[in-house]
Amino acid sequence: MEMQEEEKPSKTQRKRAMHELQALGERLVELNPEQLAAVALPEYLHDAVEQARHITKHEAKRRQLQYIGRLMRRVDPEPIREKLKTWDGVSAEETVRLHRIERWRDELLEDDVAMGALAQAHPGIDTQYLRTLVRKAREERLAGSPLRAYRELFRVLREIVAQSETADDPD
Repeated sequence: MEMQEEEKPSKTQRKRAMHELQALGERLVELNPEQLAAVALPEYLHDAVEQARHITKHEAKRRQLQYIGRLMRRVDPEPIREKLKTWDGVSAEETVRLHRIERWRDELLEDDVAMGALAQAHPGIDTQYLRTLVRKAREERLAGSPLRAYRELFRVLREIVAQSETADDPD
């Protein structure tokens, strides 16, 4: 008898799971029609999400979202979560890529030798423009002014890395 009681999730765990499902349902309501169509939802859940989109009154919308949360208990939420993660750009590859770009930017700002390493890793880049951006970013940092060149340097590095990745891609 005691084993059965231990296996049941606590009331707090059940409430947390229900709130997570309701939040997932809210995300479904926020999707555009093409994205919603790409998520494989049962018809009853799809209809409830569509109805929630057209509700403007706060209390009515809240009740509809709770209803969607209850309907979500009948479906496997993992495929939906995975689809949303890909759309949110939370892929591990993208995170690694962004960290690599940030490291390049930090190295360029700290050491002039890094420009040679970057030019060697990505031949054909405009090193003169990059040197100008690095100099401006350093000046901005010292002056405590807005970091426009710092952000521009990141944007340019992101383009350089993206171009080299497409050049490396055999497709």
